[in-house]
Amino acid sequence: MKQITLLSVAAMAAMSAQAQSQRPNIVYIMTDDHTAQALSAYGKSHIQTPNLDQIAQEGVLFRNSFVANSLSGPSRACMLTGKHSHANGFTNNEHGIFDGSQQTMPKLLQQAGYQTALIGKWHLVSEPTGFDHWDILIGQGEYYNPLFHHQDGSKSVEQGYCTNVITDKAINWMENRDKERPFILFVHHKACHRNWLPEIKYLREYEDQTFEKPDNFWDTYEGRVAAQQQEMAIASNHDMDLAYDTKAYLPGDQSRLSGAYVGYVERLEPELKKQYWTFYDSLSCDFKRQNLQGKDLVEWKYQRYMRDYAKVTRTLDDNVGRLMEYLRENGMLENTLVVYTSDQGFYMGEHGWFDKRFMYEESLSTPLLMRLPDGYNRRGEITDMVQNIDYAPTFLEMAGVKVPSDIQGKSLVPLLRGEKTIGKWRDAIYYHFHEYPAEHAVKRHYGVRTERYKLIHFYNDIDTWELYDLQEDPTEMKNVYDDPAYAKVRKQMHKKLGITFIYVTHDQEEALTLSDTIIVMNDGVIQQIGTPTDIYNEPANSFVANFIGESNILNGRMLKDMEVEVMGVNAECVDKGFATDEPVDVVI
Repeated sequence: MKQITLLSVAAMAAMSAQAQSQRPNIVYIMTDDHTAQALSAYGKSHIQTPNLDQIAQEGVLFRNSFVANSLSGPSRACMLTGKHSHANGFTNNEHGIFDGSQQTMPKLLQQAGYQTALIGKWHLVSEPTGFDHWDILIGQGEYYNPLFHHQDGSKSVEQGYCTNVITDKAINWMENRDKERPFILFVHHKACHRNWLPEIKYLREYEDQTFEKPDNFWDTYEGRVAAQQQEMAIASNHDMDLAYDTKAYLPGDQSRLSGAYVGYVERLEPELKKQYWTFYDSLSCDFKRQNLQGKDLVEWKYQRYMRDYAKVTRTLDDNVGRLMEYLRENGMLENTLVVYTSDQGFYMGEHGWFDKRFMYEESLSTPLLMRLPDGYNRRGEITDMVQNIDYAPTFLEMAGVKVPSDIQGKSLVPLLRGEKTIGKWRDAIYYHFHEYPAEHAVKRHYGVRTERYKLIHFYNDIDTWELYDLQEDPTEMKNVYDDPAYAKVRKQMHKKLGITFIYVTHDQEEALTLSDTIIVMNDGVIQQIGTPTDIYNEPANSFVANFIGESNILNGRMLKDMEVEVMGVNAECVDKGFATDEPVDVVI
């Protein structure tokens, strides 16, 4: 009897080990500020990325992949928690500290028996939690001989180029892990973050290439107030620093960020540093000789920016290839989900910009490629709208872990299995950028994007709405929010957003077209509330729409305040009235 019991225990242990091994490993590669315009699998790319392209060729490419908050730390918090910034608490880099005690996807996988490891950029201030092993850059990290913070509390400078060092550490961890248990490995690169310091062997790459400017490079921002007030313009020497960003520097030169630039380069070993300065000194001397002005200077800066960004991306692609080769050589690809993405997209001169933050397409979107383990048959392009809050529930479901009900993202597993999703998938995504006032001066804003339309509200020290028809205006140059032809679309998008505009109008036809509920006011006092039929069946002189101007008061509070109360409902002021979070339309 005892022998049978022992055999049963052994069999159960064997079955448990088999179940563990069948659960897929997950290798999650995330870069910083790598954009689809610089990834050739997406088609119209400035450069070639063959190793990244191979992931797409062997797996899936998400054509409509977006983030919830286009900024490094907040984006990472969204990924880890599967929740929007307001729900996970890390809204901005300026003073945010990630609450590591909260539920995260790595913790749930760890509790389910997965080995969890994080290597590279963290950028969430607090120490990582939910990881069996972590080895992270401090803050933004450095390209040359980066400083790492280790799990035991110690810190050390690691010799080499940051992208190579992170890949070395990732491979070393996989070599020494417990081979009997599944794992999730987060490989977080600093590349392609500003200020684009290249690996020394690639100093001369792309120097003979002239990068084509986007069609809207010389954008004048007509009808877009927030875009007019940003500080991320290539044309501005304050925004794009000549020394720091374009490497136009000779000893003795001074600029806003020249000291930081020199400090980063000085981290190099003497021989490599000599090669670096020899190359860029030559370019800087030529730049000073040309004495460029006006548009010639702006175009020169654009070419320098693009060439250095491309060099950094070249090393990144090399290292993705190294990591994939390790998985292939060790027979791990068939049972490993490989994910490649970035924390957000980036401007490659679109609108005359670099950086991210805005809800416009280039920075709202982010590359997303996946090579799938056995059992997931989807291949090619996926056009459904996905977001970085979807990664957490996806990894949990693939690992056989129940997805908590408070996670806001949707598991991508049905898409990866090739299931039909018509009528079952989301038809819109929500976005919210919180970090203002801050570097680059991008106003706080939130919005909603559907397949065709995008609605954005800029707020805080500004109060403007923007609406774009992405089919007719894919580069988002024409704000049609106040275009009467888009009145019905505007109403539909406000409903989609869940914050409904309260229109100010004296026009009965417009009121009947746009509203479900009408509030009649006279000198700031509510006279009548009802449906269009209720109101307009009354004599015409029974309603007066007198609501424009700061002197009007609603429920005892000034309309100019950022928050007012409408029938006890919290509301936000907007351009011509105010908006509520109630699912009703109101015309005043």
